[in-house]
Amino acid sequence: MTDSGRSFFHRLRRVFGNVFALAYLVLCAALFVWAIVVSIGDDSGESMAIIFPLLATAPTSLVLLVLPGGLVMVTVVVLLAALVNAAVIGWCARALRHGGRANPAS
Repeated sequence: MTDSGRSFFHRLRRVFGNVFALAYLVLCAALFVWAIVVSIGDDSGESMAIIFPLLATAPTSLVLLVLPGGLVMVTVVVLLAALVNAAVIGWCARALRHGGRANPAS
């Protein structure tokens, strides 16, 4: 069966269903929530906690940082970068698991 015949959810599960990709997404989400909580709790306005989720999602997040600033844009950057990096992690894990031979499920 070709990829065009598979459902959208099957494709999402195939891309992000790997345990390493899911663990990475959970880590990125936890770092982002932590950074927001710390930044809200900092009354000086000088919190640099948002750097940690950006570094965790590098190098993709660094490419997307050329976009205008603000909390909404940082949220979009971290979200997109985490998804792209998780997809790459899942792809690498599948490639290593199959050891260079063709994937019969593809």
